[in-house]
Amino acid sequence: MLMPTTETLALRREQDLLACVDLMRGGSKSFFAASRLLPQRMRAASIALYAFCRVADDLVDQAQERGEDVHASLQQLRDRLDDVYRDQPQSFVEDRALAVVVHQYELPRGLLDALLEGFAWDAQARTYETLEDVHAYGARVAGSVGAMMCWIMGARSASTLARACELGVAMQLTNIARDVGEDARNGRLYLPRQWMRQAGLEPQDWLAQPSASPALQQVVERLLQEADRLYRLSTAGVANLPRDCRAAILAARLIYAEIGHQLRRDGLNPVDHRAVVPTSRKMVLLGRAWLPVTPSAALALEPPLAAIAYLVEICVRAGAAPAAQRSKGWVRRPVGERVGWMIELFERQQVLRRTAR
Repeated sequence: MLMPTTETLALRREQDLLACVDLMRGGSKSFFAASRLLPQRMRAASIALYAFCRVADDLVDQAQERGEDVHASLQQLRDRLDDVYRDQPQSFVEDRALAVVVHQYELPRGLLDALLEGFAWDAQARTYETLEDVHAYGARVAGSVGAMMCWIMGARSASTLARACELGVAMQLTNIARDVGEDARNGRLYLPRQWMRQAGLEPQDWLAQPSASPALQQVVERLLQEADRLYRLSTAGVANLPRDCRAAILAARLIYAEIGHQLRRDGLNPVDHRAVVPTSRKMVLLGRAWLPVTPSAALALEPPLAAIAYLVEICVRAGAAPAAQRSKGWVRRPVGERVGWMIELFERQQVLRRTAR
């Protein structure tokens, strides 16, 4: 049996990456906009990571919608990760792309396991009584992604990783606030139930007949205030990232925080309306992301969120990866340059196709 040549493997990886770009385009527009600011050395890894996370999320959601065994889907994802970490990924495009990232950056497996645990919580229809419970959920489904992005950027200090996790949690709180109505219509409730009772709302009764009210506005505003607090803390972490990565992460932070501001401008009514940040406003925020970030000693000293401590510990135990990358993956510079060139070519072709229609 003939073994694939180095050139064949490189071409296959480039093709896998282009397929992942397609997945990213159809997902989070905020993530896609911010990712354009990432340096070329980071784009391939971030796209591959995002593609796997999105496909995993979709797989679990679709199993629930079809009434299938969600736990079987979760076990399938765990098996796929086992193969990725054995460097024998299954034939899925996103698995092959993720395997390159895993072995190039020595990405701690525990971070991906945390993400799948968050998906499992959804499958279990877990309820969230307190803000701390919501923090714990956000740590798994979003804080883990923040830690992974921070890791592959090369920022490995515990304090910077903590702020990256908190940024992920802040974004998840924003998602929860924005999607209250959509989640309720799907039988899900992520707002702290304790807060709802304090505002005079019985969670189960409200879930049966979701509606906007001053009481709900109060709960949503409290959640947005907590997200804003975590966004402020995350600024200290952004300042400690590699210089060429700061603009992209700051852009994501600004755009996601703006979703909360838009929700307020819309009257804090996520039941009847879904807050959308206008493209013109996103462009302004993308421009602002290039401004220098001033580190804050006071923010840097703030204790980390309790819910994300275990994610930081996973990274600390894994230890810093060697500065020299392994021989596997997008390691040789010419291949990395070709990957970046292929992304740009693909994007230009997409623009030309839309123009020609």
